[in-house]
Parts: sequence; structure tokens; C-alpha cells
Amino acid sequence: MDSGAVNRRYVALIRGINVGRAKRVAMADLRALVEDLGYGEVRTLLNSGNVVFRVPAARRGDIAGRIEKAITARLGISARVIVLSAADLAAVVAGNRLGPVAKDPSRLLVTVLKNPADRKRLVPLTRRDWAPEALSLGVRVAYLWCPEGMIASPLADAVFRLLGDAWTTRNWATLTKLHRLAAVPDR
Repeated sequence: MDSGAVNRRYVALIRGINVGRAKRVAMADLRALVEDLGYGEVRTLLNSGNVVFRVPAARRGDIAGRIEKAITARLGISARVIVLSAADLAAVVAGNRLGPVAKDPSRLLVTVLKNPADRKRLVPLTRRDWAPEALSLGVRVAYLWCPEGMIASPLADAVFRLLGDAWTTRNWATLTKLHRLAAVPDR
């Protein structure tokens, strides 16, 4: 089979929905929206904008842009969408160097950058001592160990301030669940 014709699995991470009372989206509506774009085997994880789906070769291209536009048109809200292929997500999981210090997966955060070039903005932060927190950079992500949680974290505050709104964060527990869902072989 031509590898270009393979239905590839992707993960969409939608920023800022179902946080507090703003931008409420039912996961059934989100699944239907993604299916209506021509994507298959759509599954959501939790209630926080995590979608795993297959994309046929003819539907590749600006997947994130298509989902963003559909959310605005159909649900009436604006939300940033970051899309990773299953292979990209596997690389994010494999690239975590904070595992030995991060004892609680809910406090190990992975900030995924909309634009991988934004990584360079974070490089100066790697030169600071954040103890007991820790920072590690991947190709398209920042790994943040925040033992006291994200809200009380000077590290998270510094990272998020530098990035503006072109990012989204998931904790390690959620990210590894998404990885397991997305790890089904392409066909």
C-alpha cells in the first residue's frame, strides 16, 4: 500500500475549552464536529479538548486550521487547536527527561507549542535554577515539573508569559493516555 494513502492517526489539543464556565463544549458535539470534517475513528479523552482521530490522505493539510474554523462556525467560540501526529506524540513521550524527578504525573506538565520556533523563547529559562521545580525542552514542547501545582508555579508563570496564547498544556497522566489511544497502527 502507498504510504501516502494511509489513514494516519492524529491528536488535536484544544486550548481553553471547558475551563471554568467559559467556552463550554460537550464532547459529543466536538466528536461530531471532527467527524463532519471527514475524519474517522474520532474519540475524545476527558472533558478538556483532547481528540484522537484518523485522517485520510486526501484530508491532510491544515488540520488544526480546519478544526479551529469549524469550532468557531459551529459552536460559536474561538479556540486555539494544536495537532500532533501519533508519531509526534510518541516522540514527545519518549523525550521526557523529567521522569526521574517528577513523582506525581498530575504535576508534570507538557506545554505543546503551536509554533515550534517559539522554543527559542524558552531557552533562557533553562539557565535558571527553578528548584524544586524543573524545566526541560523538547523539539516542540516544554516539560515542567511543578510539585506545588501549576497555579502556584513561578516556572509555569514565566513560561506562559513568554509564549502568549500560542500553546496548550496537558499533564503527564493525560498525555500518556492520549499516547496510548493514538498508538494504534496506521492503516
